[in-house]
Amino acid sequence: MPRRIIKRYLPNPDAIKSNKSLRFLGKAIHDPNLWHLNRHSVARAMAIGLFWAMIPMPMQMAVAAVFALFFRANLPISAALVWLTNPLTMPPIFYCSYKAGAWLLDTPPLVFPDELDWAWFEKIFSEQWQPLYLGSAAIGIALAILGYFAVQVFWRWWVGTNWKKRKARRLLKKNN
Repeated sequence: MPRRIIKRYLPNPDAIKSNKSLRFLGKAIHDPNLWHLNRHSVARAMAIGLFWAMIPMPMQMAVAAVFALFFRANLPISAALVWLTNPLTMPPIFYCSYKAGAWLLDTPPLVFPDELDWAWFEKIFSEQWQPLYLGSAAIGIALAILGYFAVQVFWRWWVGTNWKKRKARRLLKKNN
């Protein structure tokens, strides 16, 4: 499995467990599934991270970490995937989320005025948050489901491929 690649970029679990700011989590942070790279914990982490990455809110990493604790998903992967929405990617992602939400609610999409002023922003933030959050939730759920099953399928394919390679090498050694 690409475990070696993933482990190279993940922080050391012992360093995180001993972090003083995480003591409030108690024994929950010592659950092995939060740190091990197995098919199920990584797939759950992918689903959690992708879902919360699509939700426009502050403290996405903290929420993803709490959900990783609750669902026993890989904590570093859950928290890291939230960074898919960073300052460079937020505008296009949230615009697409808004458009999807407007389509789902069957509301006319936002039209930008010639000149932006504070009153326009107040009106937009008070009236147009529903399409944004509905679209974000819909896209987040779709990506979470897709990510979960993609990890499951890829992991099984990778293990099967490596198993076949090992089997072929054993047969080659046995025949030589």
